[in-house]
Amino acid sequence: MRALLQRVLSASVSIDSTINANIGYGFLILVGVAPSDTIQDCEYLIRKILTLRVFKDEEGKMNKSVKEIDGDILVVSQFTLFADLRKGNRPSWQRAAPPIQAKEMYDLFLSKITLELGKPVLSGVFGADMQISLINDGPVTIWLDSQEGLK
Repeated sequence: MRALLQRVLSASVSIDSTINANIGYGFLILVGVAPSDTIQDCEYLIRKILTLRVFKDEEGKMNKSVKEIDGDILVVSQFTLFADLRKGNRPSWQRAAPPIQAKEMYDLFLSKITLELGKPVLSGVFGADMQISLINDGPVTIWLDSQEGLK
């Protein structure tokens, strides 16, 4: 699994010009699923995301996690995180999981991160054409790939 985290002051996802979900201070997380991903990949990403210390403490240093600041999380499915551009200029999506498998893993990710965070995690709609708005804070943008971390 891959996740692109952005520390945000606020973020929202809209579908057909209607806001589906919006959050305040916390993480906007774009999540992609590979065919080989398992529950261990999902759990690894969640553990890293919830303990990542990129939020400011009282001294202004990045020393707190999203849990410690009681931050919000918005998760959006994004198969394009697995774009393969090795040949030509048109991306191949062969490295992304098929939709049924990806949705199962995405739903698992949402349920587990909600449970671990201890409060609702908002999300986009899997497979929908979505528009994302955000105010990136910092900016702080972090790339996570479970296959790199589980080696």
